[in-house]
Amino acid sequence: MAGSKEIRTKIKSVENTRKITRAMEMVAAAKMRKAQERMRAARPYAEKIRAVAAHLSRANPEYKHPFLVKREGIKNIGLIIVTSDKGLCGGLNTNVLRLAVSRMKAWEGEGKGIMVCPIGNKGMGFMSRIGARVKSSLNGLGDTPHIDKLIGAVKVMLDAYTAGEIDAIHISYNQFINTMKQEPCMEQLLPLSGEQMGTAEGNWDYIYEPDAKQVIDALLVRYIESLVYQSVVENMASEQSSRMVAMKAASDNAKSVIADLKLVYNKARQAAITREISEICSGAAAVG
Repeated sequence: MAGSKEIRTKIKSVENTRKITRAMEMVAAAKMRKAQERMRAARPYAEKIRAVAAHLSRANPEYKHPFLVKREGIKNIGLIIVTSDKGLCGGLNTNVLRLAVSRMKAWEGEGKGIMVCPIGNKGMGFMSRIGARVKSSLNGLGDTPHIDKLIGAVKVMLDAYTAGEIDAIHISYNQFINTMKQEPCMEQLLPLSGEQMGTAEGNWDYIYEPDAKQVIDALLVRYIESLVYQSVVENMASEQSSRMVAMKAASDNAKSVIADLKLVYNKARQAAITREISEICSGAAAVG
C-alpha cells in the first residue's frame, strides 16, 4: 500500500485537475449559449436560400450556371471537412473524421481521386497524417466565425470545380441536435441537385432582373457561403456542447477518484496508528 504522503500528493493533484475541468466546463457552458444563438439565427436564412437554390436547379433559364450542371463520369471529388481547432470535446472530431475516412475509402475503391479542404486544426492534422491530398485549409477561426474568412479556402475548391479539376464537392460536419447529441453528417454541395435535396418535381419559373446571369451568379455564391457558414456554426455549437459534457464527466470522475483516494488514505493512516499502538504495547510488555 502506498504511503500516506504519496496518497496525499495524489489527492492534491486530482483536486487541482478537477478545478481545471470545472472551470473549462463553465467556460464551455457560457460559450455554448452564444454558439447556439448564432447557429439558430443562421438557420432560417440557410434553409430559405437552400430551398431557392434547389428550385432554381429545376428551373429552365436561358443561362445555366456550371454549379447547376450535373457531370457524367465523376473522376475527382472535393471534400470539405469541418472540425474544431481545439480538443477536449469528447468524440466530436473522431466521429466526423471517421465518417469522412469511410466515404473516402469507398470513393477510392471506385477509382475516384479525392481533394480535401480541412477547416479546423484537428482535421488538418489528421488529413496530413493519413497523407490525404490537401487542396486548401483553414484554421484559427476563434469563437466567432466570419464568412469573409471562410470563403477564401472554400473558393479554392470552387475554382477547382469550375476549372474541371473536381467533378463534385461534399461537405462533412457535426450537426447540432441538442446539448447531449451531435450527429456527423455529409451532404453534397455541388453540383446542386433539387432531386437530392428533396425538392418537389416541376418547372420553377422565375423572372430575372436585370438578367439571369447576374442574378444566378450572385445567388449561387450566397448559397455556397451560407451552407459553409451554417456548417461551421453548427459544428461550433456541437463543439461547445460536447466539451461541456466531457468536462462535466471529467469533473465527476475526479470527484469519485478523490473519494476513493481519501478512503485509501484513511485506511493507511488507521493501519499506521494501529501498528504504532501495537509496538508501544509490545514494548511495554517486554519492559514489564
